[in-house]
Amino acid sequence: MQSTPDKHTLARKVRFDPDYLQAFEAKMFVEGPRTARLLTNFFVLLLLATVIATYGVLSSSTATVIGAMIVAPLMGPIMATAAAVVMGSSRRTLRALGLVVAGIASVILLSILLTLVVPDVAISLTENAEIASRISPNLYALLTALAAGAAGAFIMGREEIADSMGGVAIAISLVPPLCVVGIALSQGEWGAAGGAMVLFLTNFFAILLAGGLVFILSGLGGLATADNQTRMRRNAFILIAVATLLVAIPLSLTTYQAVAAALDSKEATGVTEQWLAGTANRVVSVNVNDRLVIVTVKGAGELRPLRDLANGLAATLDRPVIVNLRTIPTQSEASSRN
Repeated sequence: MQSTPDKHTLARKVRFDPDYLQAFEAKMFVEGPRTARLLTNFFVLLLLATVIATYGVLSSSTATVIGAMIVAPLMGPIMATAAAVVMGSSRRTLRALGLVVAGIASVILLSILLTLVVPDVAISLTENAEIASRISPNLYALLTALAAGAAGAFIMGREEIADSMGGVAIAISLVPPLCVVGIALSQGEWGAAGGAMVLFLTNFFAILLAGGLVFILSGLGGLATADNQTRMRRNAFILIAVATLLVAIPLSLTTYQAVAAALDSKEATGVTEQWLAGTANRVVSVNVNDRLVIVTVKGAGELRPLRDLANGLAATLDRPVIVNLRTIPTQSEASSRN
């Protein structure tokens, strides 16, 4: 009978391989005689990814934006920051974090410049899906980023799959939100820029938190044995955890507002369908935005008094409302027999 592996054997299979440490450090950290070449590679790819992402966002091309995610190397220094924190290296942490900050500034500035050559009439922060989806992030973004950060750390910590980061790059959005920040700033839309920046910070802190925890569980933290190293790691993780909780506050608020709006729209749709009962009209859409209710109906024939609908909506939503009714007239006619 074949014996089942004991828990120690299983633990060894999932833990960090000490023989991989040198190659791991060479892959993660920008240091040594290859520093200039590595920095050149980083910024060339980052700036090219910014061009791709900016115009991909402006043209609302999902495929182009995905391509920019794959090209962009910003995940590297963020993951390096997490690894350096776990290893208790203040010098490496500051170097990696400095590279992240320089990358953030470069992307935003270049995106602003690229947007200046685009006519204002071609930019819509509300109708462009690639922009609108990044200026109002919710808790789903945080959960996705936590999973992506954990996956990235697991991949980077195992030599046999260390080159499989493309999928993680697609799963988490880093450069596109920064491009949206630049686009919004070029239009003077500070609120939209702030929303996109919240999305980036959500991804950034989630990668640090989840990636760092995976590195610790894999045994990489065993390299930090000195008191100053363990103290640095503890303090850094406290700051990361607090920052993650802080960005979760606006995400929770956005999620609550989205859920409340969806419930209001569902109830308002039911009231509108009752108002239309017995007529030749049907509901196309009902959108509730606080006290403004936009109702679109399609059909033919007389409608009941609009005040009846407004009163019904006010009673259901438990607040005064203003109803904006939009009608799409239709006509039907049967063909004559031959």
